[in-house]
Amino acid sequence: MAVAPLSQQEIEGRLAELPGWALDGDRITRTYRLGSHFAAAAMVVHIARVQEELDHHSDLTLGYHSVSLSVNTHSVGGAVTELDFELARRVADLAPAHGAS
Repeated sequence: MAVAPLSQQEIEGRLAELPGWALDGDRITRTYRLGSHFAAAAMVVHIARVQEELDHHSDLTLGYHSVSLSVNTHSVGGAVTELDFELARRVADLAPAHGAS
């Protein structure tokens, strides 16, 4: 996938399709709440597998009952790209299986 920085309008349009995700400075971010620490840890492992498949990695934080992600694309100067949204979509798709909200 070719990566190029997205415009503010493109970012806003893509965020509208991803409930809970937001732009925070030069990154897109999301925190998921889960029913237990174990469920949150399992979700982190699942996200790590997706990140390896995409060869694109977020800052990923495991909390007591939460998982937080923050991502941009370093190879284009830390801008938000379609690759960031592909990761966000994949995480959004796997979250329900972990009981995340």
